[in-house]
Amino acid sequence: MRHGAVSSLFGDYALTGFDEMFVGAGQVRPHYAALLESLAMLGPAELERRRRAADLLMRHQGITFTVYGRDQGVERIIPFDPVPRLIADDEWRLIERGLTQRVRALNLFVHDIYHKRQILRDQVIPAELILGASSYRRECVGLRVPRDIYIHISGIDLIRGADGQYLVLEDNGRTPSGVSYVLKNRQVMKQVFPFLFEQYNVRPNDDYAANLLAMLRSIAPEGCDDPTVVVLTPGAHNSAYYEHSYLARQMGVELVEGRDLFLDNGQVLMRTIQGPKRVDVIYRRIDDDFIDPLTFRRDSQLGVAGLVGACRAGQAGLANAIGTGVADDKGVYPFVPEIIRYYLKEDPILANVETFRPQIPAHRQHILANLNSLVVKAVDGSGGYGMLIGPASTAAQREEFAAKIEANPRGYIAQPTISLSQHPTFVGDHLEGRHIDLRPFVLYGEEIKVMAGGLTRVALPRGSLVVNSSQGGGTKDTWVLRGKPPAPVTTPTGQGVA
Repeated sequence: MRHGAVSSLFGDYALTGFDEMFVGAGQVRPHYAALLESLAMLGPAELERRRRAADLLMRHQGITFTVYGRDQGVERIIPFDPVPRLIADDEWRLIERGLTQRVRALNLFVHDIYHKRQILRDQVIPAELILGASSYRRECVGLRVPRDIYIHISGIDLIRGADGQYLVLEDNGRTPSGVSYVLKNRQVMKQVFPFLFEQYNVRPNDDYAANLLAMLRSIAPEGCDDPTVVVLTPGAHNSAYYEHSYLARQMGVELVEGRDLFLDNGQVLMRTIQGPKRVDVIYRRIDDDFIDPLTFRRDSQLGVAGLVGACRAGQAGLANAIGTGVADDKGVYPFVPEIIRYYLKEDPILANVETFRPQIPAHRQHILANLNSLVVKAVDGSGGYGMLIGPASTAAQREEFAAKIEANPRGYIAQPTISLSQHPTFVGDHLEGRHIDLRPFVLYGEEIKVMAGGLTRVALPRGSLVVNSSQGGGTKDTWVLRGKPPAPVTTPTGQGVA
C-alpha cells in the first residue's frame, strides 16, 4: 500500500471512541484492509468524482425525503456517503440472533397485553405504564390478528459504544422507514464502485421486496389463495412517500391512499377503472390515530372508515397491526430485557443502553442533577425530535426540559450520552470520522427474516450524535461479509463510473 496516498486521503484523521475501520493509529481492522487499499488507490480526486456520480444517480432517480419546517424547501435528496460500512461475518451472526430473539419476544408481549395481560398480573411491568401509554389501544383488546403476529416489519436501531459492543437504542415497530434507502444505496454503489464488490463476498439484500411480499401474503384472510396486497400511504406530502411508492413498485402491488379504499358488506374494496376490487392485505404506512376515523380520530382524512371492523371480522390482514406502538414506547424500552426473560426464558443477546426513568424518584433526581451530560427523550418522540442532548444544550433548554420532566415524568426517559462509533466519511477532499448507527430491518411472517445489513445513518456535522435525516444526517451502504476477509488487491482507478 502507498502510505503517501493513505495520508493524503485521511489527512489528520482523529480516532475518538470506537472506530469501525481502525483498531488504533495505523492499525486497520482485517476486514477493512482491502477497502482501505482501494480507497488509497483511487485518491481524493477520483473518489470525489465518483461521489458526484452517485449523487447525480440519486437525484435522477428521485431518492428523496421530506423535511418539515425547513425554509429551504420540503423535498431533499438524502445525503449519501460513498465509503461503505463493513460488518464481519461473526458480528452479523450475533446481531441476527439478537434481533430474532428481540422481535419474537416483543410480539409475544403485544399479544399478551391485548389478551391475558399475564405479564402485568405477574408485576414484571407496572400496569399503569402500559395502560397509560399514548400508544396503547383499548380498541385492540381481544382483537385477534393473523398468526398472532403484530409486528411484521420492524427497524431496530443499534449503536456501538466505546468498547465496540452492539447495543439496542430503540425499537421501531409501528411504521419503520428507511429500507428503500438501503436498497438504493446498494444499487448506486454497484454502479459507481463495481470493482469493490469483486474484492468482497457481500451478502445480497435485493431479496427484501420479495420477502416483504411473501410475508404480507402470509397474513391474508383464511381461504384466500391469491390475495390482493396494497400499500396504504398518507400521500405525496409524507416524509417517506418515496419509500412507499418504491416498495409498491418493487412488489408489483398498488399504492393507494385512504380515499381509494372503501368498505362494502364488511369487505375492503379498492376503486379501479374496471370497478371495485377486493383488497385482502394492507401494508399501512399511516399511524394508528389516522387509520380509521370511525375508531380513532374522527377528523382523519387519511385512513379508511371501518377498517378496524374489517380486521376484527377477519376480512383483511394489516401490517403492522394496530396497537404495536406499545412495544416501542420508550417508557417500555427499559423493560425489554425482562420481557425477553419472561416470555423466552433466555438472557438478552443484545443489551439495552442504560436508561433512567423519571417516574422513579431517585432516577428523577439523578436526571435533573445531570441534564448537562444526559440525553433526554420523549417516550413517544421520533425522528430526532423531542430530544435534549445534554452536552450540546443551552441552560435555557435544560431548564425547559427540567420543567417538562417534573410535570410529566411518564413522558420521558434519560440515557447517558454515548459517543457512537465512528466511520471514515468523505468530507471535502479527504476522509474524517463521523458518528454512525445501524437500523437493521426484520420481517416476521411464517418465519423471522433479518435483512442482511440495514441502514447505516451518518451524523454529518462534525461531532454531532444525531443521525436522523430530518436533522441533517446522511446514509451509507452497509455490507455484511461472508467468510474470512479478503487480502488487499490492486484496484484500477478508471473502472466502472456510471
